Amino acid sequence: MKTQIPFQFEDEVVYGRLEDVTPLIRRIMAPNPSLFTYRGTGTYVVGRGNVAVIDPGPNLSQHVAAIADSLRGETITHIVITHTHSDHSSAARPLQSVCGAPIFGHALKKNQLDAEGFEEELDGEFVPTVEVLDGDVIVGDGWTLDCVHTPGHMSNHFCYRLAEERALFSGDHVMGWSTTVIIPPYGSMKAYLESLEKLLGADDQVYYPTHGPAIRSPAKFVKALIAHRIERQDKVIDSLRRGNSTVQSIVVDVYQDVDRALHPAAARSVLATLIKLWEEGRVACAQAPALASEFKLINVGKC
Repeated sequence: MKTQIPFQFEDEVVYGRLEDVTPLIRRIMAPNPSLFTYRGTGTYVVGRGNVAVIDPGPNLSQHVAAIADSLRGETITHIVITHTHSDHSSAARPLQSVCGAPIFGHALKKNQLDAEGFEEELDGEFVPTVEVLDGDVIVGDGWTLDCVHTPGHMSNHFCYRLAEERALFSGDHVMGWSTTVIIPPYGSMKAYLESLEKLLGADDQVYYPTHGPAIRSPAKFVKALIAHRIERQDKVIDSLRRGNSTVQSIVVDVYQDVDRALHPAAARSVLATLIKLWEEGRVACAQAPALASEFKLINVGKC
């Protein structure tokens, strides 16, 4: 039986307008809709008066201006980044030049930046003022954010838990409208699944992803995501069993229900799955796994 993920969608959004979400949370949308960003980047504001801005978004002058104008009369004390795809982090420096607030986040290591691979737009220039680590707590005026390292979508991905509302800003780790793209070498399917399991150990009541609407039953949603990925993995194994040995042939076989415009991204997810199986000793290839590699199933057991 195919797992049904309870995706949630937004028919319309208003760009550039700060909207109330809860007494402690507001959101302003960036005008950057796409196949990967859905309606655009949702920049969250936490607190009142002295506030944190989470994922200031793409470096679009109108969006940076909209953030600053919307918060006129308040003070931005923290700029917080979930990860360094440019639709999340590249506005951090321009916003900092306006408000002077420190930037909190985690940079990619240089050897990762030098790695070759297809990628969503990467913010390779990102350097935080304060490097966050798993378990750190960012303290503001009337709010606290617990830093939760959730590698998978990217190795430097962090979610932030607002303790006062049992709410998690889930970045791209968990999105309400779509599954998350896992792209090696920066992304890891093994780490992604482990990070999803990690979230199940918390008592969050709601997730606020950077793209898409709030997720109101997060534990159920995360369990569905895990089941979906295991089903996809089983389909990759079945495709290998049928004699498909390359990433491209497996994509055509497994992703027949997916828009072909998304097949390049699907190829990276298949590669991520094959790397996970390779790490587990369940597939073999002649060299380190890559898009051009040929793979052979050597253990057909399931996780």
